Amino acid sequence: MNYDKQKYKVWNWKSPVILHWIINPGLVINELILGQTIPKVMLIERDGKKTFYQRSLVPCPHCGELHSGLKYSAQNKTAFKNWFGFYCDNCKEIIPVQRNLTALIILTITFPIWGWFKQSIKQQWLDKQPDRYKNLNLEIIEKKNTTKNWLKSGLFFGLFMFITMQVILPLIKGEEITQKNFLIGIPLWLICGLGWGLTMKWWMNKKGKENTAHNNVQK
Repeated sequence: MNYDKQKYKVWNWKSPVILHWIINPGLVINELILGQTIPKVMLIERDGKKTFYQRSLVPCPHCGELHSGLKYSAQNKTAFKNWFGFYCDNCKEIIPVQRNLTALIILTITFPIWGWFKQSIKQQWLDKQPDRYKNLNLEIIEKKNTTKNWLKSGLFFGLFMFITMQVILPLIKGEEITQKNFLIGIPLWLICGLGWGLTMKWWMNKKGKENTAHNNVQK
């Protein structure tokens, strides 16, 4: 599909955010267990004072509908359980998502086990989607204690990465889990988690520029 690049930033696999989703092995849990995914293509409105979530759009390649990013958010309890993609409540089709590389490798290796049941599982999942997209709120809900929210999110991410990288990964590789690795890992992932929380807070509250197209014309 062709998009107005003067009006939108087009995010695909080349964009840093989506590329990070592809190559970060830690996100395999998000994708395979939680069903948290990211669309193959996202559009970000260039203009306006709205926040990132309000400016982000998910286009449906089947019907052309531009869905608000808030439609697939924790606010509406639709950020997870998207194992097969994002559901388009306009045409009832599935919007393709970008797969994490590690998750893709695992799915490929285990396909002989789950492949036999793929269609039936997918249909059961699809049958449940219409109810998930009823009575959505596509306006930003102002949350109190924003400092507490980003801090909690950052600590959770740091803890998740610590367990994944310092415990689960060594067990998979057959490596020894040592006290030294724990002493290094705790402050490392604490700092990384807090940094991630602050980055997400900044990113989600980042606003667009007003009248960009108009200013470009005048220049």
